[in-house]
Amino acid sequence: MTLEGKTVLVIGGSSGIGFGTAKAAQDAGAEVTIASRTAEKVSSAARKLGAEGVTLDTGDAAGLEALFAARSFDHVFCSAASTKVAAVRELPLEDAYGSVDSKFWGAYRVARAANIREGGSLTLVSGFLSVRPKAGAAIQGAINAGLEGLARGLALEFAPVRVNCISPGLVMTEMYDGLEGDGRKAMFDGAAARLPVGRVGTPEDVAVQALALMTNPYMTGTTIFVDGGGAIA
Repeated sequence: MTLEGKTVLVIGGSSGIGFGTAKAAQDAGAEVTIASRTAEKVSSAARKLGAEGVTLDTGDAAGLEALFAARSFDHVFCSAASTKVAAVRELPLEDAYGSVDSKFWGAYRVARAANIREGGSLTLVSGFLSVRPKAGAAIQGAINAGLEGLARGLALEFAPVRVNCISPGLVMTEMYDGLEGDGRKAMFDGAAARLPVGRVGTPEDVAVQALALMTNPYMTGTTIFVDGGGAIA
């Protein structure tokens, strides 16, 4: 897969899946811009990659519109999200609203503003809880299902720009670094034992599929599961 001569914007590119995708796109020859809402994290990640970094909040519609009014990209990848998960009757409503606003409406605002060149692509990130519900995570499953439906509708509206969605399973990222004691290892080991592939995912696993969606001109309106079999196990 080559992205030689292409420009790629990775929103949420300062860590995790976004950073892995940014690095893979750069390795494939793309000119990469990473964006995130925290200036310090963007700056640090941009230095590591030797890429351009911009501070951008998906909750800021005006900021998104300003960026895309000034620039266009061949491919836009959006993994930015900040969500809280708990049982419906335990999750404060403001946290539920905030989670939907960040992950679903954030992606919606990106899509609404995005200036993508003809033949390019927009890739959103959902999660396998959309099809494999889990008690205590109904809000996350609903957000993910909404993103997948959004991608299908946008594929029709935005054609010939292609729109797809990646649905990851458990991925080993910095998100879980705050777990106390052996909690992180126990969680990953338990998941690995349940998954058909025998391990949890990495940002690099997801990045392989992200680049495939950018480079395959016949892929649009689809959701691809990169979950180690988590949706069926």
